[in-house]
Amino acid sequence: MIVRGTPLARISAGLLTVLIFTAGLHEIRSNRAGAADFPCGQALDERAQIEVAPGTSGADIGRILYDKKVIASSEVFFRLAVSDPRASSIAPGTHEVSTRLCAKEALDQLLDSARIIGLIKISEGSWRSEVIDQMVVAGFNRSEVLEAISSIQLPDGITSSEGLFFPAQYSFAKGTSSQSAIGTMIARGIGELSRAGLLSAKGKYTPQDLLTIASIIQAEGQDGDFTKVSRVIRNRLEIGMPLQMDSTVHYVMSSRGQIFLSTKSTLLQSPYNTYRNYGLPPGAISNPGRGALEAAISPAPGDWIYFITVAPGDTRFTASNEEFLQWKIEYKKNLRDGLFAGSKQ
Repeated sequence: MIVRGTPLARISAGLLTVLIFTAGLHEIRSNRAGAADFPCGQALDERAQIEVAPGTSGADIGRILYDKKVIASSEVFFRLAVSDPRASSIAPGTHEVSTRLCAKEALDQLLDSARIIGLIKISEGSWRSEVIDQMVVAGFNRSEVLEAISSIQLPDGITSSEGLFFPAQYSFAKGTSSQSAIGTMIARGIGELSRAGLLSAKGKYTPQDLLTIASIIQAEGQDGDFTKVSRVIRNRLEIGMPLQMDSTVHYVMSSRGQIFLSTKSTLLQSPYNTYRNYGLPPGAISNPGRGALEAAISPAPGDWIYFITVAPGDTRFTASNEEFLQWKIEYKKNLRDGLFAGSKQ
């Protein structure tokens, strides 16, 4: 049995779409006399919803903010946008901001992801089902989302969309279709697989094998241990030893927040149960991030076939079953003593 601590969900900080601030000052539509700006720190309690479409220029955003009475002058906002590199990271979508803001406060609020309505955050290790649930909460129709997923054109060597939703923050403008939203996210995922080398890899493991390995690495390991977990998986596969990964059973059970896996759970009838079945499960069990994708391609050198997280932040690797059993005793003691309290899968 492989036992490990389960990392807190990690949310990728990158935004999908970068807005291009290229419009000239002649595009600005505001009262240019004096280029007025509201005083900072005197925002009103009322809110305004600002629609930002992909590719919207700084001048256009300034005009929208001015028309919604958020700022006193679109020119001041535009000047700030072209001088502040952060402005290029404003995400498309519907932003809920205060009114009567100074230009700096307006930019700060547009950069605050908590103010984006319908933001979809895909965390590393999330499941496709969780992404679907988020999209429904964001206002998409579940049946349309499922239909869009079923129509995805998968790249050669990949047999399922599970694992293709690359962990990141996504926001879509009002009226975006499920087909377009799913297409955008999957295109990002396929691009990341290609960048990591999974789609062009030659040898014993197919692109789907490597994606499945990456998904297990993501579910089982911490960032600093990814390449070692990758080596354990390969070593077990190569000697014909069952993987016995708890995460594959948790996936079948849709179980989050548990570290310990019961003996009854290991007897579950499923091709994803790596306690009962040899080899890899038939598909990915999570959406892996870049580190796990790269580790699947480039495992660390080593003879390890066991690993165990004895305490949070203390994961050990060994080729010795005797040493593993000793560490397992230490793990159980720490579990009883509450060292893993608050740890989540």
